Parts: sequence; C-alpha cells; structure tokens
Amino acid sequence: MVTVDRWILQFSITSIDPAMKTSKLEPTVKTSKVAIFHAKNQPFTMDEVEVPELRDGEILVRNEYTTLCRSDLNTFTGKRTEKTPTILGHEIVGRIEEFGFGARTTDCRGGALQVGDRVTWGIYASNPNSPLSRIGIPQKGDGLFKYGHEEIREDNHLHGGLSEYCILRKFTPVIKIEKPLPLPVIALINCSVATVAGALRLAGSVEDRTVLLTGVGMLGIIACAMCRAGKARKIIALDIDDERLETARRFGVDVTLKMGEEGSSLMERLVPMMEGEPIQAALDFSGVPETMESSLSLLGIGGTAVWVGATFPQRSVHINAEKVVRNLHTIRGLHNYNEEDLVTAVAFMEKHYTNFPFEGLVHDTFDLDSVNESFKYAIESGAYRVGVRI
Repeated sequence: MVTVDRWILQFSITSIDPAMKTSKLEPTVKTSKVAIFHAKNQPFTMDEVEVPELRDGEILVRNEYTTLCRSDLNTFTGKRTEKTPTILGHEIVGRIEEFGFGARTTDCRGGALQVGDRVTWGIYASNPNSPLSRIGIPQKGDGLFKYGHEEIREDNHLHGGLSEYCILRKFTPVIKIEKPLPLPVIALINCSVATVAGALRLAGSVEDRTVLLTGVGMLGIIACAMCRAGKARKIIALDIDDERLETARRFGVDVTLKMGEEGSSLMERLVPMMEGEPIQAALDFSGVPETMESSLSLLGIGGTAVWVGATFPQRSVHINAEKVVRNLHTIRGLHNYNEEDLVTAVAFMEKHYTNFPFEGLVHDTFDLDSVNESFKYAIESGAYRVGVRI
C-alpha cells in the first residue's frame, strides 16, 4: 500500500497581472474537531487540532459513529478516574483515510485494507511479542495503549471516538466490515460484543447447556443473543429492573427473575425454575458481590463462572473453597478481550444482526456538536447506549 501524502496540494493565484498569472503550491493542513473531557461533571470543550503526521505503523481513520459506553459515563460522573484532558469514546466505527509508513494492509481476517474501507478496531494496542500477549492476553500486554482512555499530550492525540479523526496505533487489531450493517450496530462491536465473545470463550461452548446471566445491561443483553445463537438449552437472566428483563426475553432468554426483592433467597427462588437442570455456565455482568456469590453457589459439577462486571471498587467476594474443589468449579475473570474475540464479535454481528433488535438498543439522535447533551441524556435516561454521529 502506497502511503498517502497528508499534505493536499492546492493551486492559488498569486498575481493579477492580466498578461501573466502565476501560481504556487500551498499546503493545506488537515484538522480535526475534538470534544475534550477535563474533569468530572464538567462540560466538554470543543477544539480543532491539526492532524499530525502519521508515525510508523499508524492508520488515520475518519470517525463516523461512537456509542457512549458505561465506562464513559462512569468517567464523566467520577465513578472511575482517567488522566485528563482526554477524548472519551472507544465504541467507534470509521473509514480508513490514510496509511502511515509500514502500516498493516491486511485485517485480522486476512482481507486487504484500503483507503475508504469501513473498519472497527480493538480497544487496545500492545506489543504482540510480550509475555502476556503470547499467552492470549494482549489487552494487558507491554506498551498498552487504550482508545478512549489516554491523556491528551503534545505527542499523543486523536485517540478517542468523540473526534472527527482517530489515529490507529501500531499493533492495533483492525477488521474491515464486509456487510452493510447500520452504524449504531457496528459501533457496539469493539467493546460490548467483543467483551461478551471473550466471556463465552472462557465459559466454553454453551450448546445444549443451561446458562445463567446476572445483570442484563448492555453486555448482558448481548450475551442473551450470543447464547441463543450458540444454541444454549436454557438461558436464565437475573436483573433488578423489570424493563431490562423484558428486553432480555426479546434477545432469546427463556427464564427471567427479578433480583433485590425481599423474602426468600435467590437460590430458593431460582432452583424451581431450573427444573432439575444444573447451571453449567454463569456469566456475571452486574459486578455485585452478593450476586456473584449466589450464582457461584448455583453452579453444577464442572461448571464455570465468568466474572466481567466487577470493574469498580467493592468489598471482597466470599467463596466456599471446599465447594469449589469438590464440584470442580472454574472461576474466570475477564477485562476487555483479545483479537480472537474481536473477530468472533464481527462475525456474530455480520451473521445475526437481523435476528435480534440491536438497533433499538441505541438512542441515535446526537452529533459531535451536541456531545454535552448526549452525556446528560445518557446519564438521566438509563438508555442501553446513546449514539453520537461524527
């Protein structure tokens, strides 16, 4: 792939001599509008910055759409802390505009990458030869870079979704979207869908198994659909919200149970619904210690629990070690995902996006100029996702 020159040459008339008109070449600098986050609960400020010259291995993407992940909202409200100033937004989709020297020209599936291709990419970039990367955990590898989570510096800019452009760093997993999926659906892939794909990879095949999903926010709802597509025998969903449980049924769940109600314990209420079938995979997206403890107690022999939601400070989880040992339980933790999971996520959406009402999960009315309104709505409404058109 030939590197595209970042300088666009324009001819301009510099003399009005009727006998002779001369012209000279003037470089036009490419700029990007950026919404900058400074501090919790403070308005974003808009800036326009120069798009820097691409470094070795980098790809310039023009962002098309970004959805606001729960971690974006938690950063905005101060529930979690990021270095500031920063550009939030990591659930992004865009089109390739330029290749830096030495940039990859094939995607993670082996397809050719070209200028104009619509792509999604991993939330991270890291050294693929680091010890953690080599054992399948590149999201924790050496030199880790995370989109939507980096501090703006003179030498480090355009790394989030709430910007006209994003620079994909070297070693970023990139996948071309082969089918004409709606932008709100594509944007979900590189966080929500890929993370659930990772959770199911750790849980093992769900085909003909009973699966328990605790917490059916965005990731939990995606898990409902992926378990149904994976031919699970029975899918049980738990949440504290009636509307979310109703949504879960539209995404393939067989049994729903509202949590947090007074009276009998979770086990006493859930066991009759299991109809004698042990839970073989329990995926937790709630991050609530009591819920993780209860779901672990419901696992059958050889069952696996995958904990995804506990990404914020909380009390320790109490585990009965004897029961874990005697019942051969496996407990896995997952934070983000790897390249295999991203590939799985794209393939899932390309195959199944028409089988479930994914577009209805995204409130799609905002653009980059209304970013402050989009965060306000996302926090107050409790919508699964709010989309921002770039």
